[in-house]
Amino acid sequence: MHPHTIVAGYLLALSHVVSAVSSRSNYDDLPSSAPPLTIKPVSELVITNKVIAPDGFARSASLAGGIFPGPLIKAQKNDKFSINVVNNLYDEDMPLLTSIHWHGIQQKKSNWADGASFITQCPIPQNRSFLHEFSAPNQTGTFWYHSHFSTQYCDGLRGPLVIYDPEDPHQDLYDVDDENTIITLSDWYHDPTPKLNKIFGPITSNSTLINGLGRYQGGPKSPLSVINVEQGKRYRFRIIGLSCDPSYNFSIDGHTMMIIEADGIETVPETVDSLPLLAGQRYSVVVHANQPVDNYWIRVPFNLPNQTFVGGLNSAVLRYSGAPDEDPMSTPGPYIFPFDEGKLASLLNIPVPGFPEIGKADVHINLLASTVNGVFKVNNVSYHNPPTPVLLQMLSGARHPSDLMPSGSVYELPPNKVIEITLPNTGLAFGGPHPIHLHGHTFAVVRTSGTNMTNFVNPIWRDTVSMGSTGDNVTLRFVTDNSGPWFIHCHIDFHLNHGFAVVMAEAREQLADFSASIPASWASLCSPIQPSSQARLDSLDAITSRPGSFNGSVNATTLT
Repeated sequence: MHPHTIVAGYLLALSHVVSAVSSRSNYDDLPSSAPPLTIKPVSELVITNKVIAPDGFARSASLAGGIFPGPLIKAQKNDKFSINVVNNLYDEDMPLLTSIHWHGIQQKKSNWADGASFITQCPIPQNRSFLHEFSAPNQTGTFWYHSHFSTQYCDGLRGPLVIYDPEDPHQDLYDVDDENTIITLSDWYHDPTPKLNKIFGPITSNSTLINGLGRYQGGPKSPLSVINVEQGKRYRFRIIGLSCDPSYNFSIDGHTMMIIEADGIETVPETVDSLPLLAGQRYSVVVHANQPVDNYWIRVPFNLPNQTFVGGLNSAVLRYSGAPDEDPMSTPGPYIFPFDEGKLASLLNIPVPGFPEIGKADVHINLLASTVNGVFKVNNVSYHNPPTPVLLQMLSGARHPSDLMPSGSVYELPPNKVIEITLPNTGLAFGGPHPIHLHGHTFAVVRTSGTNMTNFVNPIWRDTVSMGSTGDNVTLRFVTDNSGPWFIHCHIDFHLNHGFAVVMAEAREQLADFSASIPASWASLCSPIQPSSQARLDSLDAITSRPGSFNGSVNATTLT
């Protein structure tokens, strides 16, 4: 179907009032605890506000399903997803709009369901819902979901998503892999993020939460998460970096870990005894419960000096069956198998596209990040939300890349070409290490942080990578085989909020491949419910002022 035809269908949809959804969360009475509540890939996900105290300090939060972390979305390979996101937010001290991004899901031919506000959709208004329907063909592994509106996920709107593979090539390496072996790492703030967003500089979390529980300096002896194991069994721990700012270094006293997955990609097994996780990253590790029956500290310090575990800070407990219900007496280490991202390799030996030399791809893009007075810029441009989602602009017939907003932040990519992105770390962007996440793709990391060496033979593929430290020049490769606009941004949410992002407008000529499947409800998100038919007609007149296409004139005042 031609894009203009589907746009005409949207205009018809805009003349209908969307029914308000008034049901409250079904999970309001559940405590914040591990293991998480589990829901299926065909479900309703209610977004609501609730006062919780995961570290002993009570505050109002924005939550999926009324719990933190949100419910585990548990799927099987090749399941179809149909998740109705219902906006029941009401706390006016935090954002009342929302959107949900399915982090790591590539959204092949379903760019409209990616959930990135102002890139692929308008945010969901209060008392409205939006049905995300998508597939994840050939994708298995560990993912997550979170709000992609403002810094809302820092207020709690984040949760795990796992696609299990009944034919997992690593299944002989472990005995247990279920909701009890998912470990989420997150930062927690006692102030709501609209207050934190006014800070143009470092922001320090009050506590580290492991599976939604933790303690803060000077606070009460709040419960810590306990991961239960049986001696002799091997466990696949799926560790998810739900952080919105800090990076963590995960370890278990007295135990090594064997990495078998990074960001949904099976890896050649690699043994480590500590594991860095930046915001948005995920790993599966196999841990053999081969130590004496006892309690062992799980330690998760973050990237600030003088980290402490005193009083259970930054900690959880690995408890063997038969061990007493008490805090561990274990000591850190030993640390003899350091993590090196450059050693990670894809199990299936995924080939790197293009000629095996830096600079020899079809398209090379250099993204230089900097900070000026607390505002981030990429190639001297600070990202700002456009008044109309980029996908809507592309469907509306914007004729030239310079027509796409936000001006200077959109990079046009031709179809079926090898793209190389370099991320030079010149030290001009404060607050690293910066985790860089690309929507819509995994990419080959042909040059990791910490080295000048390249790897075109069998590098790690992933969707979120560290920019490293000053002097690094991390380099990525992927192919433009997934039409639509895709965000690439720092996953420190406060940095994104202050401009650290660009948009890759990919293969617009192929938008017709999925435009016919975009539901009319998608466009209706961009049109506020009007009090009268005349008002709706006025709105339609504004949208249709350029014959045959949208002109980007939606009521942006309702979106800010």
